[in-house]
Amino acid sequence: MRVVVGMSGGVDSSVAALMMKRAGHEVIGVFMKNWEEKDESGVCTSERDWADARSVCEKLDIPYYSVNFAKQYMDRVFSHFLEEYKKGRTPNPDVLCNREIKFNVFLDFAEQLGAEKLVTGHFAGVDEAGGEYRLLRAADENKDQTYFLYMIDQHALSKAMFPVGGLLKSEVRQIAREAGLPVSDKKDSTGVCFIGERNFKRFLQGFLPAQPGDMVTTDGKVVGRHDGLMYYTLGQRRGLGIGGGGNGQRWFVVKKDLKNNVLVVHQGEDEALLYSHEAVGSDLTWLAGHPPVGEGGTLECLARLRHRQPLQACRLTLKDGRAFMEFPQAQRAVTPGQSAVFYLDRVCLGGAILDEK
Repeated sequence: MRVVVGMSGGVDSSVAALMMKRAGHEVIGVFMKNWEEKDESGVCTSERDWADARSVCEKLDIPYYSVNFAKQYMDRVFSHFLEEYKKGRTPNPDVLCNREIKFNVFLDFAEQLGAEKLVTGHFAGVDEAGGEYRLLRAADENKDQTYFLYMIDQHALSKAMFPVGGLLKSEVRQIAREAGLPVSDKKDSTGVCFIGERNFKRFLQGFLPAQPGDMVTTDGKVVGRHDGLMYYTLGQRRGLGIGGGGNGQRWFVVKKDLKNNVLVVHQGEDEALLYSHEAVGSDLTWLAGHPPVGEGGTLECLARLRHRQPLQACRLTLKDGRAFMEFPQAQRAVTPGQSAVFYLDRVCLGGAILDEK
């Protein structure tokens, strides 16, 4: 079988390519460049990753290509990212990147090369049951990436293969070392896909005009100025610049009032104001192509409101195109713009974009 492996220059995709070659498949490595800009040190990190991807492909003796999807990324992912930040929300571009770029534009490219499957280094699984393809949680719960994949569709799932999804991260690195892959000990990327490790506030300032405003307490007292609501997240304590004052304890962000351009803050260690037993989401996406329950129906399931959060018990009700969530355990800093992703045991059902309640 001919397969295209999305080579990121990291250890996960490298081991995925190795596993596919060892399984006897015809493997083609393809590196995607989605971002043109250099980082703060004047270096384009994608150039380093491309060099690593090339060295792995040469080690594995497989053909390789580089494709540039920067324009598609700008149009389909980054523009949406900026629009969300303008609204004071906190989007997750990696989710949209998987739907619009990796399992859409890139999948089309792989099929043009005659590939039967698109292979990536995601920690996830896929199977087929009852004529539907299902997205499954990875064996390594700490590395599970189904949260970022919940927006892809049935066609993408039918073409997807995730060879490392059944492994622990430590096993992936061990396989890479034993095979002599040059990226076996390469550090995992922890930044947003196109921003990387750079200063996020400085990055945003290059694209969006700041709109400074007041920082106020929950009872309306002005205690400082903010640089622009887009630079802050719920629960944030660092970088507020308010100083001690009051009881001398640290302040944290409670709410972003976009209508009045006000940042609501609170002082102290008691974070009760950040917790909620309920959440609401819209822009629903279901991996099966249909919701798990009908209009007005309720489902007892598991949910994740951020990557790597332990799975939470959730009562999900679908009504009027929205997802209404109830949690037995209160959730901290439910953040508009982020995703809520739903599960039944190991199966990822889909998700929603969190809204203001």
